[in-house]
Amino acid sequence: MGMTITEKILGKAAGLRSVHAGDNVWVQADILMTHDVCGPGTIGIFKREFGKDAKVFDREKVVLTPDHYIFTKDEMCLRNLDTCRAFAREQALPHFYDPGTASYSGVCHVTLPQKGHCRPGEVMFGTDSHTCTHGAFGQFATGIGNTDAAFVMGTGKLLLKVPASLKFEVAGGPLPKGVMAKDLILRFIGDIGVEGATYCAMEFTGDTIRSLGMEERMTICNMAIEAGAKNGIIAPDWTTLEYVLARTGKPFHCLASDADAEYRAVHRYQASAMEPVVALPHSPDNVSKAACCGDVKIDRAYIGSCTGGKITDFVAAAELLHGRTVKVDTFIVPATTEVAAQFDQVRLFGKTLAQIFKDAGCLPPAPPSCAACLGGPEDTFGRTHGSETVISTTNRNFPGRMGSKKSAVILASPYTAAASALTGRVTDPREFL
Repeated sequence: MGMTITEKILGKAAGLRSVHAGDNVWVQADILMTHDVCGPGTIGIFKREFGKDAKVFDREKVVLTPDHYIFTKDEMCLRNLDTCRAFAREQALPHFYDPGTASYSGVCHVTLPQKGHCRPGEVMFGTDSHTCTHGAFGQFATGIGNTDAAFVMGTGKLLLKVPASLKFEVAGGPLPKGVMAKDLILRFIGDIGVEGATYCAMEFTGDTIRSLGMEERMTICNMAIEAGAKNGIIAPDWTTLEYVLARTGKPFHCLASDADAEYRAVHRYQASAMEPVVALPHSPDNVSKAACCGDVKIDRAYIGSCTGGKITDFVAAAELLHGRTVKVDTFIVPATTEVAAQFDQVRLFGKTLAQIFKDAGCLPPAPPSCAACLGGPEDTFGRTHGSETVISTTNRNFPGRMGSKKSAVILASPYTAAASALTGRVTDPREFL
């Protein structure tokens, strides 16, 4: 019996020639990532278990990226930052992206690829459930808790059960106009439910997936966790290599699933059948066609986060916003400083993205961070404070996710979020394309 790409990566990291779903194996980590929310807890456990003077397993393989609650006056959040800074200094960590300094980058799940920390065939652990984003680069990437992260921090290893794999194949060429990767992953989650991939690997394949750029692939893998998956993954190809080799000179090993690999289930889709969709409150699997939700009014639009704050997301939004004016407050939150810099560099219709957003009446862009995606302190940019209905490019729409428990969050692609901002209601972007 052949192996899936997930099984091959874990087998390689465990030093074994063959592993299969259900096996328990000790795997070697290539990268451990933590941030300001979970970093202090991980650091505390690490020092308690390994000693206050203990050193991390490999300074080059620990990435510390504060990004969640950093542009705030909240004392507890600032204390978390101080803890991260002190630890980075004690350990002499070379990959500490410190807010308020020239090294600051932004949201961890966009920072890691941009800084060359994502490589095919590797194993990445992160103290954030959306670490599965990085499976887009043909690596095994998964979120873990603080205790497991502290163990990895001290040993470089973790005991894992090899997940079974589910295949999601999309064929038939490029996606139709108006449809983005966010629509694909919401459709998958809507079909199988938020528990449909519990502790499984969601493997995405087919010529339609291969036609997508890296940032769109990241969007798909980012939300694998919303179906309960252990990881999401896309086999590397020339698109992957072009992105990775431009950002790192470190060696890596590309792997792919065998033709006779075993899958728990296979889900097949045709690109031509894909349409813009939204996830209505209060679950990512409450999915409906955007065209069928035109009676749902919104109070604000939010374009940002690890899922929807990449440059391709903003280019899509700007395509619809150019020459038009939004009818609701529209928040623009670039994921990283690199993305923010491109607002003044990338041009559409003879204008920069920054000018398009300004002319459309969007609120001035926020400093790069997670901002309101996880709610945050009272002074968080974009945080809901009442019963607002928000259409958002983020990844979760649970009650209180963006602040107020009275608010309602609708998940959508950047196209759909921008179209809806123009009308004040959930809108199929094809109305403007």
